[in-house]
Amino acid sequence: MGERPAEAALVAEQQRLRQVLPFADTADFDDAARGFIGRLEPCVVRDAEGRVVWDNDSYAFLEGEAPKTVNPSLWRQSALVARHGLYEVVPGIYQVRGLDLSHITFVEGERGVLVIDPLISTETAAAALSLYRRHRGDRQVTGVLYTHSHADHFGGVKGVTSQQEVDAGTVPVLAPAGFVEHAVAENVFAGTAMARRAGYMYGAALDRGPRGQVGAGLGQTTSTGTFTLIRPTLDITATGQEEVIDGVRMRFQLAPDSEAPAEMHLHFPAHRVLCTAENATHTLHNILTLRGALVRDPHVWAGYLTEAIDLFAEDSDVAFASHHWPTWGKDRVLEYLSLQRDLYAYLHDQTLRMLNQGLVGAEIAERIQLPPALENAWHTRGYYGSVSHNVKAIYQRYMGWYDGNPAHLWQHPPTEAATRYVAFMGGADATVAKARTSYEAGDFRWAAEVLNHVVFAHPDHDGARTLLADTYEQLGYGAENGTWRCAYLSGAHELRHGIFGTPITGVSPDVVAQLTPAQIFAALATRIDGPRTWHEQLTLDIELTDTNQRYRLRLANGVLTHSAAPQRTPAEATLRLTAAALPQLAGGDTAPEALAALGVEIDGDASVLGRLLAALDRPDPDFAIVT
Repeated sequence: MGERPAEAALVAEQQRLRQVLPFADTADFDDAARGFIGRLEPCVVRDAEGRVVWDNDSYAFLEGEAPKTVNPSLWRQSALVARHGLYEVVPGIYQVRGLDLSHITFVEGERGVLVIDPLISTETAAAALSLYRRHRGDRQVTGVLYTHSHADHFGGVKGVTSQQEVDAGTVPVLAPAGFVEHAVAENVFAGTAMARRAGYMYGAALDRGPRGQVGAGLGQTTSTGTFTLIRPTLDITATGQEEVIDGVRMRFQLAPDSEAPAEMHLHFPAHRVLCTAENATHTLHNILTLRGALVRDPHVWAGYLTEAIDLFAEDSDVAFASHHWPTWGKDRVLEYLSLQRDLYAYLHDQTLRMLNQGLVGAEIAERIQLPPALENAWHTRGYYGSVSHNVKAIYQRYMGWYDGNPAHLWQHPPTEAATRYVAFMGGADATVAKARTSYEAGDFRWAAEVLNHVVFAHPDHDGARTLLADTYEQLGYGAENGTWRCAYLSGAHELRHGIFGTPITGVSPDVVAQLTPAQIFAALATRIDGPRTWHEQLTLDIELTDTNQRYRLRLANGVLTHSAAPQRTPAEATLRLTAAALPQLAGGDTAPEALAALGVEIDGDASVLGRLLAALDRPDPDFAIVT
């Protein structure tokens, strides 16, 4: 994919990193190889139509010394993360790694096996289960656990069990309280924008290779198969709760509003093993992901790791997460958890200290320095989250978007500002010439800033697009953070080849089916074209015949509201349908045959439904990012 080699300034920085980071420490390679049993060969997974949804073999190039076009620290991390196969954590607990962004864990019980975090796609989860069974016997699945509400920890569930087995009570599904609400809300309300940006974050359209995508730090990339969801049957509601499933005793610790809004750790006393979900992995994680999300709370995150140490460290000889490789040895587990805890606490506390001295997020990100113990531990390096964007997120969490400088209170939007900047700098050609001087001097950050203005002001300026793509490429080559590399190289790709859209798996029918009526109506409200409906007024009652629920929808002043309270006046129309049909109705097809197929009955003014759905704006999965 790359069109230019690494420039001299970048090569010098890569060499400096080789000198200052502890590359002689190979403990992670020993841990990542420990317990290996067997692998899937070839490590390629296809869906029912033969389409490749996962190809770990595409990372076979990750061997030897890092090339000049990849940060050597990221190259090391990607080489570790790309290792795949079935591994024994301890006798009775096994992981399949390298079959998705996340890992799937199998805990053997008296009759079968419990599955922890069944990946993103049914195809990769089924392949992992098949690999496990090939080496450990054809054990039935006797339980499923979701550690938290992110898609890579539940999406493949129907690859290891079925809704029928769960409904029959033979396979309980455990999850932290609030799991369903957060799992569906995150994937629906801002789902289109998040999915488009996730394509950048994971480098979904990039070629694999030393000049393209080499990994995302947390995992190599995301699978693109069938995304599913089965609602939990047993909620974990309190720290200290214990459950026994298939003879396996588990102790739970709730950790809400840490890495995910609903998250939990779990301990296996008989095995002396702690699962930290995604709160302690072999990287600095995100306080705010590049794809977008709610800002996480590093203060409570660090507190949960302290609590985990207090609750479980004395009784744990192994710690593992649903990403990366385990840590063995009681003392090593304690050190690992302590450093991870200190990492999030330090970023939080020092950001607060400096913002109270008047520094803004960008200034704090440039000034903050990690203490030596955190700087030199491989598992605290910024391969997925980064110190830079995490500090800015912490500032945002406490202070918001406004930095207090009145000049930033009412700035022009990007295109309008860019037009003025370029005019001030002497026009597009002159600006590009100046930016080229910065590029040749190795000041890629400034070149990107300047050239971005030209491209926004003059999207068809070939010289600006070409040089900005070259600049993003150099920034990508130098990035230690996997998602930064993917974002920079994706920007270069779109500047050179056009918009690639949204390759990441979007919202699935299983997720939409779990939306409550209130969530469906709230999602519809975010799609109302306000200016176009300022003068539209309508009322519509929705009667769900199988759940005996009734809702009043009202559109007025460009706002769609809903209420389940009894109404004093009749609506213009009433729709009667089942709860299962409601998500399909919200899809927008109001043709009589479509309504009949859904079993929808309409009383009153039948045009009301059409007027409501006509007021909806369609999300754009191909919106521009670098132009």
